Order: sequence, then C-alpha cells, then structure tokens
Amino acid sequence: MEEDDDLWQRYLELDDDDPGGGPDSQHLSSSPSSPSSYLAGFLIANIVGLRYYSGTISGREMVGLVREPLNPYDPNAIKVLNTRMAQVGHIERSVAAVLAPLLDSRLVSVEGIVPKPPKNRNPYRLPCQVHIFARPDAIPLVRDALDQGGLQLIDESDLQFGLSEAAIVQERNSNSNSKAGNGARRIDDIFALVGKEDEAKRFQLEPPKEFVVSELFAHQKEGLGWLVRRENSSDLPPFWEERSGSFVNVLTNYQTHERPEPLRGGIFADDMGLGKTLTLLSLIAINGPGSTSSSSVKNIGGEDEKSRTLGRRKKSNSGKNDGGARQRRKLNDGIRSTEVLGSKTTLVVCPPSVFSSWITQLEEHTMPGSLKVYLYHGERTREPKELLRYDIVLTTYSTLAAEFSDPESPMKEIEWLRVILDEAHLIKNFAAQQTKAVIALKAERRWAVTGTPIQNSSFDLFSLMAFLRFQPFSIKYYWQSLVQRPLAQGSNSGLSRLQALMGTISLRRTKDTQSGNKSVVGLPPKTIETCFVELSAEECEYYDHMESEAQNTVREYIDADTVLRNYSTVLHIILRLRQICNDMALCPSDIKSFLPSDTLEDVSRNPELLKKLASLVEDGDDFDCPVCLSPPIKAVITCCAHIFCQACILRTLKHLNACCPICRHPLSKSDLFLAPSTESSKDDESKVFVSDRPVSSKVSTLLKLLLETKKQNPEIKSVIFSQFRKMLILLEEPLKSAGFEILRLDGSMSAKKRSEVIKEFGKGDPGAPTVLLASLKAAGAGVNLTAASRVYLVEPWWNPALEEQAMDRVHRIGQQQDVRVVRLIVRGSIEERILELQERKKKLASGAFGSKAAKEQKQMRVEDVRIVMRLMR
Repeated sequence: MEEDDDLWQRYLELDDDDPGGGPDSQHLSSSPSSPSSYLAGFLIANIVGLRYYSGTISGREMVGLVREPLNPYDPNAIKVLNTRMAQVGHIERSVAAVLAPLLDSRLVSVEGIVPKPPKNRNPYRLPCQVHIFARPDAIPLVRDALDQGGLQLIDESDLQFGLSEAAIVQERNSNSNSKAGNGARRIDDIFALVGKEDEAKRFQLEPPKEFVVSELFAHQKEGLGWLVRRENSSDLPPFWEERSGSFVNVLTNYQTHERPEPLRGGIFADDMGLGKTLTLLSLIAINGPGSTSSSSVKNIGGEDEKSRTLGRRKKSNSGKNDGGARQRRKLNDGIRSTEVLGSKTTLVVCPPSVFSSWITQLEEHTMPGSLKVYLYHGERTREPKELLRYDIVLTTYSTLAAEFSDPESPMKEIEWLRVILDEAHLIKNFAAQQTKAVIALKAERRWAVTGTPIQNSSFDLFSLMAFLRFQPFSIKYYWQSLVQRPLAQGSNSGLSRLQALMGTISLRRTKDTQSGNKSVVGLPPKTIETCFVELSAEECEYYDHMESEAQNTVREYIDADTVLRNYSTVLHIILRLRQICNDMALCPSDIKSFLPSDTLEDVSRNPELLKKLASLVEDGDDFDCPVCLSPPIKAVITCCAHIFCQACILRTLKHLNACCPICRHPLSKSDLFLAPSTESSKDDESKVFVSDRPVSSKVSTLLKLLLETKKQNPEIKSVIFSQFRKMLILLEEPLKSAGFEILRLDGSMSAKKRSEVIKEFGKGDPGAPTVLLASLKAAGAGVNLTAASRVYLVEPWWNPALEEQAMDRVHRIGQQQDVRVVRLIVRGSIEERILELQERKKKLASGAFGSKAAKEQKQMRVEDVRIVMRLMR
C-alpha cells in the first residue's frame, strides 16, 4: 500500500512537469489533444539510460513519454515511464532535442510503444515507436521540423507504416485483413470481453436495523448489495489476466509477478434524487474493516449477521466531546468500539452546501449515537488519533485543497477505510489543487458519487479514474490513447470502449429506469414547459440596439479570426445580452463601454477595463475559467484581457515559453493582475433597484405565474433559479409587494446561513416562506428542496445537465406532489438560440450516462458564437 501511495505522489508531481498535455489542453483549440488531433506518423527512437532506473519492460508495452524541462543535464529531456509510472530511461538526446520544442509549443502530443524486444536485446538501450499526433493544419510544419532535425517521420505513404504498434493502426490493419497475422487481440475485442457487469449477479441487501432505522427502497437495497460486493471483491481488476504465474494487463501488455490489488470501489452514478446518501450511510454501517466478499454474500439475512458486525456495535458513553458544534454533539451521543481490523473511519468529501444534507440524513435515518461523526471544517483538530475515533469524518474539497501543501495535515497522514467523494464531478479539472488533494488520499476503498459524472466532455472522467486508481486509465497518456482520442474523432469504437469501461466500475439508475413494470422509485410526475416572454416596445428597441452593436463587434472578431484572443470580451457581450432579457437594469447603457479599443489592449494601462472584466466574473454565475472549466478561484486577469483562476494561470507560467492559453500572447508574472473587488455598496444597489421603476416583461410574467399558482393553492412553494445574484436581489421587492414571503439562497452566504435558509423554507407553518430565490452555485448540488413543487428557471443555462440538476433539487425522493418546471425564454432573443445549443448538446449525448460524444468539444467556440449571435455564414 505504501508503495502504491509513493507511486501516486510521483504521479501528481509528474503532471507539474508535463507542459505538453495537461488537462487544460483538452479544452483549448490550440492543443494537440483537441478533437482535431490526428496521427501524423511515427519515429523510431531509442530509450537510453536503462541501467540507471528501476522501471522495467518485459514485452510489447505502451509507455509514457513525459517532458522534463527542469532536468539539470538536458533541458530537452523526455523521460519514459512504464505502466506502473516507474521510470525506465530517457528518449535519446538527439531525438529529444527535435521533439522538445514541438511539445513545448503544443504543436504535437506523443505516445510511445516498445515493440516486443528481441531475445538478445541490448542491455543499455531499447527501441521505441514514438507516435506523433497533431492538428491537420500543423502536420506540414511538424514534418518540416522533423526533417530539419534529421528525423524520419514514417507516415501512411510509407510501406513501414504497417509495422506501427499503435492501436489505431493495428485496428485498421485487422479490419482490412481479418486474419490477425501476429495473433494479437484487438483493443475493441478486449473491451467487448469486459462488457457490462452481469445484472444477474446483483442482489438486495438490508442494512442493520440498529444503525439505519429507515426502510430502504428496493433500488437502494440493490445498490447497497452492489457497493458491498465491490468493496469486498478479491477478483483481479478489469483488464488483468493471470498467465503462467504472472499477471498481465491485456491493454498495455505490462507484466508483473505481483498480483494487482482488487479495485475496491467505483462510480456510484445514480440519478440525482434517488437517495444515494442513505445508501452510502447503510454501506458505512454494514461493511466495516475486515469484511470479505464470501461472508457478505453468504450472511445476507442469515444467522451469521451478528458476527459480521461484531465489535462494531458496542456503545459507550465515555467518549470525550471535543466541544464541536451543536449538530456534532447531537450526532455523537454514542461510540462504536475501535477494536476492529485497521481503520474504521470513512472520509466523506463534499461541497459546503452538502454538509447540511449529510447531517439531515444522519438525523432522519440513523439510530441516535450509532454513528460517530466529526465535521472537519473551520476550527478543527490536527490529531489523527482523534479523527480515527469517529466513524465518519465530513470535510470539504476546499479544506483538502488548503491543506494539500501541508506535510503535517492529518488528512494526508491517515489511511482511511474508505473515501467517498460526494458531488465527485467537482474534481473534473485534473490540474486543480482539490483534485490532486483527493487523489493523494490514502484509502482501502474509494467511491466517486455523482449523478452527472460527465458535464463538459468525456475527459471529465479522467480525474475520477485517477482518484479510483484504475490503471491504466488513471494515467493520462493511456486514457488519451485508449479512450479520449477515439471519442474525440467521433469513432464508434471510442464510444463502445467508454460504455464497456463504465459498465465495469459504475452503477447508474435513473428515475425512469424500469424494475419490472414500474420505475425504480415511484416519484410523482414532472412536467417541463417553456413560457415565452414578449418584450415591451422599449425593451425590444433597447435589446435590438445592443444586439446590433454586439453583432458588429463579434463579426469583426470572426472575420479577423481573433475570436479566441477576445474570448472574455465575447463572453461578456453574450452575458450582457442575456441580462437585458431579464431586466434592462442589469446591463450598462452602452455595450461599447466595455470593449477594449484594440484587440490586445494592456489592462495594466486601463484600470476601467480591469474593473469591467472583473464584473464578468461577479455578474455571471456560469462564467468558467477557460483552463479548468470551473468558476474562477481568486480570479486573475492577464494583460491580454483574459480571465483565469490564479492557480491555473500560475501553473501555465511554469512551462517554457509561457503564453496565454487563449490567445498565445507571451506571459510572465508581471502580466497578471488580481481581479479588483466589484462588490456593490448598498447605495449602488439602491441606484439600480429603485422602488418606483417599472418591472421588466420577464419579471411581470413570473409574477403572473406565481399569483396564478397562489390563487389555486396558497400553500404551494416555489423555487426561482437564476445565475445572476443581482437578478435575485432585483426580484425581492416586486415579490414582497405582491404579498409573497420570500427567502434568498446565493453563493455569498456561509454554509451555516445556507442551512438555516433551507431549513426555514422546509417549514409548513402558516405564514412560512413560499418562495425561495436561489442561485445554481448555492443550490445546484446536494440540496433537498422537496418542500417546493414549482420550479422557475429565469434564464437558460449553456449546459442542460445543470438545468436538470436544478430541477432535481425539487424532483427527488421525498417529493409528494406533481412537479411543474417553467422555463422563461424571451422570444426571438439570444435565449432561444441558447436553447438550440442545448438541443445540440443533447443530440451529442451518448451511451455513457448521456455523455457528450466529444465530436465538438471546443466549448463556445466560433460556430457556437455564430449561432448565439445570429451570424449566419
């Protein structure tokens, strides 16, 4: 176990040295790993320095080629790693000198395969096929650079190309000739053999009543059985075989005499609202340390049930209270015995908004004192022994990220029984500190829990594979070669591989999944309708004027092929047009006041532009850093007017010849500016939201719908979602004037305040609030809003999965009434065209949990801009 943890620490450090294929490159069009990247050919190079490194290669094997710019002996160094991430050697210096500049400039990405070595192999060097991938328009430039460096690129026009060991070439050869000359198994055949888990093996499992007092639904019992069986499995991990006393990974051909550790965990991907938290609490209660697969299955409901949890049911009142919060004391009335095999503690990692959900579930569904819980958030202990006294430790992703660089953090020191990542899609950015922090955690069992494992692209899954330590998919270059690149190029084999892969390690049921003749959970129906809003003459004139100005500006960018350079500006233009659809008060009177006078204006010379760029982050809940595709943390603005997370852009600066990931303008630390505070004072807000101003057409329509519902049933509760905090504030006064009792839930509130608001909204007392104004950032994940049965989406989101997430805060287990969802869309506006983009994304959705098929993963790139700005070719 310690050896594995050392390997993973090396892996996390390795990524920092890799300038040629970081996760950010999956989303930037300039990256060689983008969907338009193709095999240009391959080189034959030698791996040298074999005697100086511990890594070995026993036969034909895929290897990782990683730039090592900080190598003290050769700044062009490219190190070679085997499947276990152990270094084998380096690519010979003459070849590395030519490839390194191409990698550093991100013109190419490379993959290595060592053919089966001859019996009398040279002990000091090993031949390696270096496969080179590039965009079609860059291939001539790459070929010239290789020719000038004296290297021969073997491409499709060369007779030797058929000797390539690359999977894409092998598959092409096997398709054209059904007789596999070397008897090798096709990659697709290997995936097909793994296939989807046999559903006949599933069984229902009851949690122990002395811990879990609530009755589980049938699908939850089946889910619990699946979780327990996976945790207690002693099988070889998928894609491993035993051959003549050795163990071989059939995908990479890596061979070892040590039996690989079973994959104890997986992806629990049930739809939102199906009760995953209660199922996980049941898992914690029933499956402690020392469990085995045979005992778990054999003893279901049998006489040995008692022996399975022996030593875990003993209660004591002698446990010392650490003076935590009232919630913690309430949950910690009893202690289970620590006389068990190894650690008994489960670490649950979640966003702050989900804390209240776990606490509520514990209070409602478990026996008081049966599970001892510690909230590792805010003021907290630093003693590992203290934490190990608890059954569950709850913490946040941000807490782990903050302690990642602290060598004395108890989070890093403890070897947990299991780690559960709730809302696991939050680690989709592999470069983020919080992702590295959870991957580095030590644990026997690992679970990634999310109803939306894929939000932007299939690359979102890579971080989950790294957390699960599911080799070889947990290693970036293998993921790109085996899954990502075939998917990105629209290959059917890529999709079938992803389906087979997910079928081996995940459980996914939706509200529509059938069990017999009925759905797995009997929820009331949910209806979704679109209410089109007609703007007033004044609003229409204002919108048309602003859109015309915006179209002219964006057309200039498209004609000059500078859309990506001006990405932040384009996003801001679109943001302002969307805000006009809500209310003119949200948008400045002249959209040109935002625009820079030059396509590459230095914001250091324009403080006003710096402030306006910062407002883009402040005003738009859905604005993402272009590198990590997450809301910016400590937003930084570059001199070329692009916005990133501070950590993301600083990581970019570590590369040689650092440049802006969007426009490629050279960057240094002196070119970065922290986004200034844009928080409006109360005086400023009062100027915008004056009481005597007329309400907008959209607000008027919303009020009409709410009043109609109130007339039908005054007790019906509604949730109004908006991405814009200012819009939520703007809605308060007209709603109060119309006689509604309201609450607001947004990202500016502390976790404690959010919990109080959710609890207050759930009350059914006379005079209790009936309308909740909520931002997706604060209420989009892990929040139970089943007290409401009406959902209003004030504006559309780019990603339809996020809209589903908002709806499922209301339509979930516990909902007793029919749910009605209303989307408010301004007719003939940018909002209608956003709906078109949503439909495109839904059509691209494919087999693996409705994943985006990755044929078009350039988010909001030129074609999308043309659609939303109504700029036809």
